[in-house]
Amino acid sequence: MGLIAGVDIGNATTEVALAETTSGASSSSSSSFLPSSYPSSPSSAPSLREPAFLASAIVPTTGIKGTPQNLQGVVHSLTDALTKAGRRLADVELIRINEAAPVIGDVAMETITETVITDSTMIGHNPATPGGLGIGVGVTVALDDLARISAGTDTIVVADRSHDFDAIAEAINTAVARGVPVTGVILQRDDGVLVANRLTRPLPIVDEVASIDKVPLGMPAAIEVAEAGRIIETLSNPFGIATLFDLSPDDTKMVVPLARSLVGNRSAVVIKTPQGDVAERRIPAGTLTFIGPVKSATVDVEAGAEAIMAAAASVAEVLEVKGEAGTNAGGMLEKVRVVMANLTDRAPSDISVTDLLAVDTLVPQRVIGAMAGEFSLEGAVGIAAMVKADRLQMERLAHDMAAELGVPVEVGGVEADMAVRGALTTPGSSQPIAILDMGAGSTDASVLRDGVTRSIHLAGAGTMVTLLIESELGLDDTELAENIKRYPLAKVETPFNIRHEDGSVEFFDAPLPPHVFARVVVLAPDGMIPVPIAQPLEVIRQVRIRAKERVFVTNAIRALRAVSPTNNVRDIDFVVLVGGSALDFEIPQLVTSALADFRVVAGRANIRGSEGPRNAVATGLVLSSGGR
Repeated sequence: MGLIAGVDIGNATTEVALAETTSGASSSSSSSFLPSSYPSSPSSAPSLREPAFLASAIVPTTGIKGTPQNLQGVVHSLTDALTKAGRRLADVELIRINEAAPVIGDVAMETITETVITDSTMIGHNPATPGGLGIGVGVTVALDDLARISAGTDTIVVADRSHDFDAIAEAINTAVARGVPVTGVILQRDDGVLVANRLTRPLPIVDEVASIDKVPLGMPAAIEVAEAGRIIETLSNPFGIATLFDLSPDDTKMVVPLARSLVGNRSAVVIKTPQGDVAERRIPAGTLTFIGPVKSATVDVEAGAEAIMAAAASVAEVLEVKGEAGTNAGGMLEKVRVVMANLTDRAPSDISVTDLLAVDTLVPQRVIGAMAGEFSLEGAVGIAAMVKADRLQMERLAHDMAAELGVPVEVGGVEADMAVRGALTTPGSSQPIAILDMGAGSTDASVLRDGVTRSIHLAGAGTMVTLLIESELGLDDTELAENIKRYPLAKVETPFNIRHEDGSVEFFDAPLPPHVFARVVVLAPDGMIPVPIAQPLEVIRQVRIRAKERVFVTNAIRALRAVSPTNNVRDIDFVVLVGGSALDFEIPQLVTSALADFRVVAGRANIRGSEGPRNAVATGLVLSSGGR
């Protein structure tokens, strides 16, 4: 009796299935690599008859899938499985690895939009706790200079953190008493309410201006503060700003991003800067060209994700994707090629991008000249690109593994084909069967009918969903975006209760930690994780669901259409969901609901009756050894 290990090297995780086999001559046509101490005859490699599975293991993948850096993760995962089974590495007769097709995750997935670099003529701001109400228009004056301002000059007072609220209120009251029309106040400290409560007449006050030293003095400014529970109306309207500052039509166009960044705020300040001329440089989004066996199709990225995916579909099989030189799209795809070339010791021109998923999204763009990091949401296209790894690269990895471990290693079949074999170990399943393998970097589909498989690998899966969540919420924290993707949300209403996203309320005997009070939190297994953004729970939830639908539902339909004998999803009766993303608390429901429109029955796999949707490829690699 010997051991055989199936090793699935994925974009995010490396999984192992360890089985005990009856050894015999191999009939497999897979390429085998033997350690120097192993007999050189290919017939010496073991085959598999009636395997008895002993253990499985999973660890994070080291390096980009399909590169030599994967070896460390393979060794770790294999060691874990052997430890669980109470066996040694010397007992292993054969290791089979998947034929990987990598998706370069954080490198390939970017938001492509037109970049505008400009010297803005306006500055915007929105503090959390402003003071007073209304709109004030005037010229900015430093608090220390207020005593020298003549009566009759509309004035916006600017006070840095060196002045306390009592001194600020006293100076303003004195100026108003001698006839200086003070129309608003800009503060660096969070003292807006304290100053407002000490003034003899109400004024709109904007505070928390961290970069107050950048506020130009002697310049026209406008302040707007709305009532609690309401939002500003004038400074969030480009024509409102144009009215207050007497702007020309061309200048009004330039304040659109600023006005948009202030939509939904309770307060704002806009200042006309000394730079009246606008210098602008544009880096276009560019075009993408899909090259097929018969025809090619070119599409402008600005046309949106639907047009991009339609262009990809129009060429049938995509052999290569190219981006326009000197544009955002061209730069992104070239970076993909360079990174993959460096990892595989090949020339960038030898790297082919063979699939691309485009998704419409929104990205926060920083407002140039903003005093407190204001952003404007701009339309963009999120892109995931798949780089096809040739079999030679995997054979090099197999050779390195055999030399490192002293065990014969062979490259098994196509990943999706292995997954469908593993899925057949789900109790109650049989041929014909279709699988959707939803991982971190790619979505794969395969159909097994009458012993013949048909499969496809598509770019875009869990990592792209994380990218979209991080981008649309402006998080700058990939780990937090990953947690938002994986777990449900709740709002902490009191120290003793939370309201779940489904509306139900949960109470606690002990008070919750102070850092989660009044916050939207992620309900992770290790505890509540506060989400440090202002958006309400409903908005965050919608961003999460929309990202999953645009990636997983879109890819599920196009993958199944590609492997269907008739190119019609309706001609597939049953689909089994496998892969790490099939463990998600809502992705399977979203995919199942979408496939129900095509009268397709879908559900999670339970590999070998014990592994759930995990371990399908690793199990299939074991089962397909020796020509099974």
